[in-house]
Amino acid sequence: MTVSAGEPVEIETSGALTQQCCVPRHRLTLDEIDHRLLDELQRDASRSLRVLGEKVGLSASAVQRRIDRYRSAKVLTRHVAVLDPRRTADIVLAVVLITLERESSGHHDAFRRRLLAVPEVQQAYDVAGEWDYVVLLAATGMDRHNELANHLFNDAPNVKRYTTMFVLDPLRTGTYLPTR
Repeated sequence: MTVSAGEPVEIETSGALTQQCCVPRHRLTLDEIDHRLLDELQRDASRSLRVLGEKVGLSASAVQRRIDRYRSAKVLTRHVAVLDPRRTADIVLAVVLITLERESSGHHDAFRRRLLAVPEVQQAYDVAGEWDYVVLLAATGMDRHNELANHLFNDAPNVKRYTTMFVLDPLRTGTYLPTR
């Protein structure tokens, strides 16, 4: 259904149109065991299927089938090793707040591509408010941090301003997401 500007919209249809834009279309329905298994996987995915199964009350093969389902639904995108930045030599962590000069989908897409091309960009968020982006950088030393800042922000054609906050003590790092 197409709605033109100024055309009246029935209440029943306006909710459906909003959901098409805002709600993911292919959400995986999770049961209690899924929530517990995803929680366990996020805490330590290196454990065997048997150990994970014991934690959630499933056989190893049932755990594998659920993990395969999470992968096919793109709920589980990858397995990674998480390093402790306090125990890794000369790691400089910085939170960078960025404001773009001009706003358009093209400008945002170009800036996002710039960020995603650099592995030292650990996290990047498009945010609302005074700043347009929040970026977490992890660099091997201050010299590398300065190279990254120059490449990502100073040399970027559409960055109006940015400010950097260096992390003194990483109290908690991680990628844990609640499932409910």
